[in-house]
Amino acid sequence: MDEVWKRMYDAAVSVRSPRTVSEKIYAGSVAAAVESASGKIYVGVCVDTACTLGICAERNAIFNMITNGENEIRRVIAIMSDGKTGAPCGACREFMTQLMPDNYRDVEIMTDYESGTVKTLGELTPDWWI
Repeated sequence: MDEVWKRMYDAAVSVRSPRTVSEKIYAGSVAAAVESASGKIYVGVCVDTACTLGICAERNAIFNMITNGENEIRRVIAIMSDGKTGAPCGACREFMTQLMPDNYRDVEIMTDYESGTVKTLGELTPDWWI
């Protein structure tokens, strides 16, 4: 497996910290890392709220990347609440396609770290904006 995936996995695991933030907010059960086009790794955690104001870990990591002046993603990995990796939800996929409409299909997503299974966003989201 590519060394970048290991660094991304370790970065996501390092920020995954399930905790109650308030009586209405629970955070950190899912953590994600994205590698930008420059090769820098950005992380984020999910923030679950009692209403629809929460955010997924993947989008949180991408917002971190955007906050730091970058706009293109190469790779994404998410550590789910059970400690395994998984694919981004539909909202996260939609956000990535809107962020990079001309080349979102090339974004690599680690769907199963244990087996090293990687899919592209194009494979997971083949027909965007039909």
